Amino acid sequence: MGMFMPLNRRALCRVVVTNRPHVRYSSIHALRERFKDPTSPFHLPPGTQGPDSPDPPAEEPSPAEEGRARLVELGYDPDSFWEQPVVWGDHDSFQHVNNVRYLRFFESGRIHWMQALGRELGGPAKADAMVRGKGVSLILKSVSLEYRRPVVFPDTLLVAHRPHPGPLYTSSKADSPEVRTRRQAKTHFHVMGAIWSYAQRRIVTESDSVLVWYDYDRLAKCDPGEEARAVIQRRMDLGKTNGGTVA
Repeated sequence: MGMFMPLNRRALCRVVVTNRPHVRYSSIHALRERFKDPTSPFHLPPGTQGPDSPDPPAEEPSPAEEGRARLVELGYDPDSFWEQPVVWGDHDSFQHVNNVRYLRFFESGRIHWMQALGRELGGPAKADAMVRGKGVSLILKSVSLEYRRPVVFPDTLLVAHRPHPGPLYTSSKADSPEVRTRRQAKTHFHVMGAIWSYAQRRIVTESDSVLVWYDYDRLAKCDPGEEARAVIQRRMDLGKTNGGTVA
């Protein structure tokens, strides 16, 4: 018959404490020592604090950079980008920019874009002729606007345009196969417009319009030729290249 030897509790406690692994304590101790060592890359001088993160904080894009990047992604022509400051006089009695003002904003952006088209077609002389009604240029046939959000002073707006074969019933169909496969007409094309608010960091107004090639010397619509259509087609293809869908 075996004998039962009573176990001394104090001895057991001493054994448990004595045999506890020291890895965790040793690791923390070693790290603290490296913080104190001036030659260590982990050294922290007394009274200082380490960085919150080993990675530098990401720089947030400016409202202008964000707007331009988003509109390019959606297929808008960078040559059409026009910055429009909002002034106090743009307000009406309802305490926001009057709806009629947006027609002017789109008009300013459209004229700026037409100058870019003219420079590509024939340099500065053609750009000047395009906006002075000389020779073959463009004339506005129709325009519709969709107001998404009210705008208030102070703000700066980024106006952008992109041509498409049209017609559109909603801007979300701009890059649909139905629209993409349409051929560009010989005497006219459709143009989508968007206004991006720097203050709100989003599109606040959209438009769709029809521009007609017009011979101002003959006072009649006309076929501008393959070169002009190619200039417009290249800009129509921006949306296909970037894969953007207007939302």
